[in-house]
Amino acid sequence: MAFLWVLVITLCYFLGNLPSAHLVSNRRGLDPTQSGSGNPGATNVLRIIGRRAGALVLLADFSKGALSVTAGLIIDGTSLGLGCWVASVLGHIFPVTRRFQGGKGVATGAGGCWVLFPLVGAICSIGFLLIAKISKKASVASISIAILMPLCVGLLNNEINALIFATALSILILVRHRSNLQRLLSGSEHSI
Repeated sequence: MAFLWVLVITLCYFLGNLPSAHLVSNRRGLDPTQSGSGNPGATNVLRIIGRRAGALVLLADFSKGALSVTAGLIIDGTSLGLGCWVASVLGHIFPVTRRFQGGKGVATGAGGCWVLFPLVGAICSIGFLLIAKISKKASVASISIAILMPLCVGLLNNEINALIFATALSILILVRHRSNLQRLLSGSEHSI
């Protein structure tokens, strides 16, 4: 069983490596890491190419997390599902295929969250949309949701492992947003 876990988690990490933003942007002759904010994520693709391209990247990144968690749950239950969640987000943020220079993990993390904790996923998605609409900044919404998600998991789920994994992913996502925090403080952060 240990070999199976290692295999499944490794496959989920490589699924997380799938360069969604690059695949969509390259069709238009653009590199998301060289345009806009430089982040290979849905918001940057939305800014540099448009809504349809941004939506495609969002769907692909969300699916990486959702499919990974679903595989883990089917193969060996919640514990493996949690491991696959982390693996897919780590694969998105630190892809070995792109010298460990990836995105921020929000959409991939959200996809896994929706499968593991549907109510938390719904609360966080609604919260993200409201905060993004009010602030006009995806980073403010992402940072807020990274704080809200483990709080909701802790309140709505009685498994300590779930809270530990949710908190670890949230901390990782917050660390990935440190440049956004600096730009927010200096008043130079990009709007949606």
